Amino acid sequence: MPDDKEGDYCTVCGGMVPKGSDVVIILVDGREVGINQLAFIIKEVAGLGPMSETKVKEALLTRVKALNYVPTKKEAAYADAVYTAYLGYMEKGE
Repeated sequence: MPDDKEGDYCTVCGGMVPKGSDVVIILVDGREVGINQLAFIIKEVAGLGPMSETKVKEALLTRVKALNYVPTKKEAAYADAVYTAYLGYMEKGE
């Protein structure tokens, strides 16, 4: 049995590092962070219909946390950053 593990692992959470086009890089508190499945998450939340900014941020963050590690102390920063990406998506009208 080989000692090395297959694949790359996150140095923060220990999970597999996602590869490919499913990861979108955004700025969270001025640092680049890769968010797995961000395009899917944004489309899903956009499809929920009109909501307040607070509700959109909650919906986005809930979905981001289900697929990505989000430090508890940085939840608000992640919510703001993902919301900014969401607004960009909505402006494009995709």
